[in-house]
Amino acid sequence: MNIYSWQELFPSRLSQIVFVVYILLFVNQGLLVTATQDSNNKYDYNIVTVVLCTEILKLIISTLLYCRENKPSELVREIILHKKVLLLYFVPAALYCLYNNLSFLNLSHFDPTTYYLLLQLRVVVTGILFQVIFGKILSKKQWLSLIILTIGCMVKQMNFSQDSQKVEVDSNSGSFIFSINTIFIFVQIFCSCFAGVYNEYLLKNQGNDVNVFIQNVFMYLDSIICNVALLCLDGSVSEVLQYENLAKTFQFKVVLVMINNASVGIVTSFFLKMLNSILKNFASALELVLTAILCYIFFAIPIHLNTILSIAIVLYATYLYSKNPVSNHPKHSEHDDKEELLQMEEV
Repeated sequence: MNIYSWQELFPSRLSQIVFVVYILLFVNQGLLVTATQDSNNKYDYNIVTVVLCTEILKLIISTLLYCRENKPSELVREIILHKKVLLLYFVPAALYCLYNNLSFLNLSHFDPTTYYLLLQLRVVVTGILFQVIFGKILSKKQWLSLIILTIGCMVKQMNFSQDSQKVEVDSNSGSFIFSINTIFIFVQIFCSCFAGVYNEYLLKNQGNDVNVFIQNVFMYLDSIICNVALLCLDGSVSEVLQYENLAKTFQFKVVLVMINNASVGIVTSFFLKMLNSILKNFASALELVLTAILCYIFFAIPIHLNTILSIAIVLYATYLYSKNPVSNHPKHSEHDDKEELLQMEEV
């Protein structure tokens, strides 16, 4: 890869750090969620409550980070001043709410490696939405890399074993049959695609002049409202508030899930601000290598030939894309760039 392509891919050293941290946090999330399952791949805690607590934690962190350099009164003033942006964040907030809850459900039916591979089907959808929302036409090489990435995900579902007639096995073996879980995966893919691209649009356009921590506050305020609404629709508000269920929610492993997920949310906002949603999908694809290895080490989930081939294709697609990356950086003044850099270094 030439220097120009590398600079287009990562405009600053800080963006490289964000890219790596994003991958590590997401890999860790899949492992932690899997670790909280019982022997039947079920959860003994309410997943909507965990997502809600995570959003509250994200809101607290974002508020504290903003108030380190600003007065609380300025936070209130910013919220009132940019109330239109606050309302616009209800769209990605609702989609991320559904996405986060479905992630727990889908991880109970698929091992982490298979789960992340299936999610890579979102790359083509993201490419289409990216063109529509930002008006940027992807080149042939960029589309080729996205298509190869999708093929890599399809290879994961091929059966290279001799017993080709055996279709149904348990969920941790990595098999995939069309069922209601398939529909849930597709719904999660749509939520991820539209929410990611729309969130990037808000960060770089409608909310371009709004502090990134304020935008995070908007996102998490709206997410909390969406999750509370989901609990009300589920009719489990009173059940969640019971001591026994609260105790299960704040188990050590579950708390680690919430802390890690909160970190993912904060880092994702910087990722979309400094990079773009197309590269975000390739970062997700690179998670597969680490996820497959770590799942084998910690959960004894085997790495089959189809997984190896799939990961190899995904890595090649990532390399191909890196030679001709999408450039979609926000318009900043030199002062804004320095201020954002200082904020990130302090975090």
